[in-house]
Amino acid sequence: MSHGHHHGHHHHHHHGDEDLSPLPPALDTSIPDEELTPSQHSRRSMLRRAGLLGAGLAAGSVLGGAGEAAASTAAMPATHTSRSGRYLWLAGDHHIHTQHSSDGKYRVIDHVRQANAHGLDWMVITDHGSVTHAKIGVEKVNPDIVAARDQIEDTLVFQGLEWNIPAAEHGTVFVHPGKNEVAVLKEFENSFDGSVKGATAGTATNEALAIAGINFLAEQVQRRKVKDALLLANHPARKGIDSPHEIRGWRDAQPSIAVGMEGAPGHQAAGIAAPDGPGSGRGYYDNSPSADSFAAYPLESYRTWGGFDWMTATVGGLWDSLLAEGKPWWITANSDSHSVYADTSVRGPNSDFAGNGRYNDPVYGGGLNLGDGDYWPGQYSRTHVGAASFSYQAVMDGIRAGRVWVDHGGLISGLNAQLRSGGRAVTLGGMLQVRRGSEVELVVEISLANGPNWAQFVPTLARVDVIQGDVTGPVSDKDTFTTPNTKVVKSFEVNKATGAVRLTYSLGPVDKPVYVRLRGTDGNRTAVGLGGSSADPAGPAMDVLGDADPWKDLWFYSNPMWVLPA
Repeated sequence: MSHGHHHGHHHHHHHGDEDLSPLPPALDTSIPDEELTPSQHSRRSMLRRAGLLGAGLAAGSVLGGAGEAAASTAAMPATHTSRSGRYLWLAGDHHIHTQHSSDGKYRVIDHVRQANAHGLDWMVITDHGSVTHAKIGVEKVNPDIVAARDQIEDTLVFQGLEWNIPAAEHGTVFVHPGKNEVAVLKEFENSFDGSVKGATAGTATNEALAIAGINFLAEQVQRRKVKDALLLANHPARKGIDSPHEIRGWRDAQPSIAVGMEGAPGHQAAGIAAPDGPGSGRGYYDNSPSADSFAAYPLESYRTWGGFDWMTATVGGLWDSLLAEGKPWWITANSDSHSVYADTSVRGPNSDFAGNGRYNDPVYGGGLNLGDGDYWPGQYSRTHVGAASFSYQAVMDGIRAGRVWVDHGGLISGLNAQLRSGGRAVTLGGMLQVRRGSEVELVVEISLANGPNWAQFVPTLARVDVIQGDVTGPVSDKDTFTTPNTKVVKSFEVNKATGAVRLTYSLGPVDKPVYVRLRGTDGNRTAVGLGGSSADPAGPAMDVLGDADPWKDLWFYSNPMWVLPA
């Protein structure tokens, strides 16, 4: 399904130093179909079939600070730009590996072509931090990324790396493209990567090194070495080594840099039963506690739940404990693509990764790789970001603001969620300030799937849950990972298969700070949540090792919105 795009004109976003870029022709509905090149028309047709063109409804501006809110509650088409405070909802993936990773295989252009073909607007190349990558790979991959930016003009391609966080798991670190992107990433990796520095053990010294690394990124932005930088924690519950106090420490050190975590890991095909698949766990979440694991985490935390990480999937769990503190901490979903399920390629012969910092280009292997556990970027997992324009900075700003919702398997095509009160509104990530006792309403507009996904069926959204929690303020114990006052407050049964649905839920008169977030399911697998039926009567079920077909259990999640009465 790979294809290139050779347009007869140039946008400037791929050079990295522009903040604003025109819409790609395929997304710009003011350009008639007949004026598009064949490749542009093909992409527009694919986006229409997937429900991604004009389907994601956008809301008014979210709060830049505690005292602002949008003045309008009108829903706007997603294809409007930001000059009037409206958002593009751009799908992307921030966790992708190439032949420059010790366990990778594909060229940069392979992933970019596939991401583009699967409907993604932005992506981050995140090869593993390692001695070899720090010495050779971080520089060697950059020309491939720059070339891909020019060749595939309607997909934004960031350079980043997968950081071995000292004393913890992995994380995506990426920067705004520019003349210093390689230099900053190289210095960061050589100075702060846990593998490079021999700092993987769960010690206080290594935890401090992680904080120093995050502070370094903030300093590079402050010194204008790079225009922006972000950190997102990857597969946080997989090994149990991201303790609650570490996550809080990263966020509190630099809340504009460390902004969130994978709500759902990649490697989703790993749960397909053998012999047709790897026969492992979704996300390769098949671990047990180790000496470096946080001892208080339950055994259930080492598994995925409906494909999502336990920290996200548990109502009243670790994610909610952060939100109940009033701390913005956002979730994403991505592919973690290394080796794609049922692909036919193998690493190029005579490769010398240690010497060259990369494997030779992949070649045809003669058979289907049914033991591989990944999907192409955009094939299964998508992170939708409300961006003010089609540009690198707008994507980073949208992630930082929490204007993000995620889905698996194309469960829905678009999501517009707003909290409204007295003519004011905010969308995902926003904070709505109201007078104490004001009536607040949640309004949700969902564009249902209107075409087959990449498994060749049209998903059906069965139910949407509204999850609400009290904001109770900072915790005294930084290792807290539960909050008692968060629960599913409303479930909507969706009784239609096509088109759109509009759901409303009244929060009533609000006299204390609260937040709400959304979750939806195809209804195929549900179970009482870990917090009990009073908190979550029909949440995701824990995935079964060796028998967890990801296409038979689809969910979407949104980031939260807050109401702050005064």
